[in-house]
Amino acid sequence: MPVLGALFGRKRGSKEFITLVSGLPRSGTSMMMSALKAGGMTLLTDGIRTKDENNPKGYFEYERVKKLSSGDTRWLRLAQGKAVKVISALLEYLPEGLEYRVIFMERNLAEILDSQHRMLTRDSRIVEIELSDDDLRRSYERHLLDVKAWLAAKSGLRTLFVSYNDILRQPEQEFEKVADFLENRVEPRRMAEVVDPKLYREKNL
Repeated sequence: MPVLGALFGRKRGSKEFITLVSGLPRSGTSMMMSALKAGGMTLLTDGIRTKDENNPKGYFEYERVKKLSSGDTRWLRLAQGKAVKVISALLEYLPEGLEYRVIFMERNLAEILDSQHRMLTRDSRIVEIELSDDDLRRSYERHLLDVKAWLAAKSGLRTLFVSYNDILRQPEQEFEKVADFLENRVEPRRMAEVVDPKLYREKNL
């Protein structure tokens, strides 16, 4: 099996990389975490945020990730050889000296905005949004340009951009790319089994 082959193929004493699943909120990061788990990768999660109507399969989060911006980085040692979810806005706070593989989820921006609005509606949250959808879209576009430039310039880090929309169309083919990126430490066929088209609720065709 690919996972076993990768295990036996590693060099002794080689430093384990940390797999980071990133992207904008509602871009498919939880789905990717679920797929990695199904494919055989160990996740760094704490179970504090449980599954709900917005993410019926769970969020797969680790609470201390939110403290990256305040300098809490020691927990990253626990993530070596594992996958952890880090939203794109926090990537810039990653410390030097560790090896990272970033799986960056991309999704149609109109679908992301629709998903965020529906999430707030499902949770019955009353939120005053200062930006219009057009302004928010432009803000996201600028943010993504900045993040991609940062990723390209960062040493000790490799990035694979993965389309949420493409995964839904051809899951096994897309997960084969992920497996290759992760040195065959996950099994694409098992990853594809977690994809549920019924959860694709904000289509922008």
